[in-house]
Amino acid sequence: MYGGKGNRRVTVRDIAAAKRRGEKWPMLTAYDAMTASVFDEAGIPVLLVGDSAGNCHLGYDSTVPVTLDQMVMMSAAVVRGTRRTMVVGDLPFGSYQEGAVQALRSATRLMKEAGVGAVKLEGGERSADQIDLLVRSGIPVMAHVGLTPQSVNAYGGHPVQGRGEEAAQQLLRDAKAVQDAGAFAVVLELVTAELAAETTRGLHIPTVGIGAGAECDAQVLVWTDMAGMTDWPGGRMPRFIKEYAKLREVLGGAAKAFAEDVVDGAYPAPEHSFS
Repeated sequence: MYGGKGNRRVTVRDIAAAKRRGEKWPMLTAYDAMTASVFDEAGIPVLLVGDSAGNCHLGYDSTVPVTLDQMVMMSAAVVRGTRRTMVVGDLPFGSYQEGAVQALRSATRLMKEAGVGAVKLEGGERSADQIDLLVRSGIPVMAHVGLTPQSVNAYGGHPVQGRGEEAAQQLLRDAKAVQDAGAFAVVLELVTAELAAETTRGLHIPTVGIGAGAECDAQVLVWTDMAGMTDWPGGRMPRFIKEYAKLREVLGGAAKAFAEDVVDGAYPAPEHSFS
């Protein structure tokens, strides 16, 4: 999965085979063609065009305001910027909650207009009917249980999921429900490591962890968090995030160097000009 070459897109069959082999794989978010092309060249096998764009690119306080039109536009850009990676497009809040038929209409737009290879939606048992119809209609579905950010107003924050027997059993039921409905993978977000490990062992589809410990089959991070672009309020970065670069500092330094050259008259120099 990771680091493979060639122009053939990664498919759900490749992901299922990785689960059988016990092979772990990475997933990142992407929202534009240029960034997606970098990750594609790096060998990342799956890119999620997440509604997390609401927080890290569109300036919203949550994912809730993101529209289907915005998801189609960003997903199409990521598809155009990649050759091998599977591109998964998020179904945003309000695009599938009415039921299976609405979910099919929304997912069909992402498939036809953006060219994604799969869609993702949130919810376990409550979203099983939507997943079932999409899969029966030929649309691969990645599910998402545990903390579901589109429900932030119901949670009143971002609490860790699966603590306590009742909560743990509900999460296990949710994961089993999306598997039975036909999902090819399931994201586990902010789930206790022990429960995520138990869930992973009990499923034949892969689990994708984010804040869910090391025993998941795959791991995903929002790319701006991974690369050190996020300006965390009060400097308090969530404990499950690891920064692999300090891109915010690098980009800010480049912008300042450019500005100083302009102010000082050092740019453009003769070699940057035409005669």
